Amino acid sequence: MSRTLILLRHGKSDWSTDDNDFDRPLKKRGINASRQAGKWLGANNRVPDFVIASPAKRAMQTAEISCDAMGIKEKNIFSRKHIYLATPEELLYVLEDCPEQAQCVMLVGHNPGMEDLLYYLVNGRLTIPEDGKIMPTATLAILNMPDSWEQLQSGSAELEILLRPRELS
Repeated sequence: MSRTLILLRHGKSDWSTDDNDFDRPLKKRGINASRQAGKWLGANNRVPDFVIASPAKRAMQTAEISCDAMGIKEKNIFSRKHIYLATPEELLYVLEDCPEQAQCVMLVGHNPGMEDLLYYLVNGRLTIPEDGKIMPTATLAILNMPDSWEQLQSGSAELEILLRPRELS
């Protein structure tokens, strides 16, 4: 396994606005957690060389804030409409389209697709927390991946670390 996949669920969104689901922004807590995720990735030499995100406002904000904390310019974040409300199968198609030279990819998206993708990639080999939530908002999952983005089968990845926002500081 020579590649890395970073799954980052979007930060906590602001439900107090009248915005529709797609346009809902991050809360201050979500902004702070997104920044912490980026700082942790940078400090631990986990800076991705390819970043793809859902175009939903809260996911793009999460990607932009975390990437800024790692020194990645906003123009290097690629938006894919198929990530919004995606199934694991749709997320696999998005990953298959990653450039062959990308060694470390960060995918910023939503539940339940992110949790389901993680569960699929590790074939269920993970400990479910007591609260039953694998990837609450702003959670990072880092996976060791196969040599090709096109070889993603159930159980083809190994979970290296799963970090919730409170564990990032």
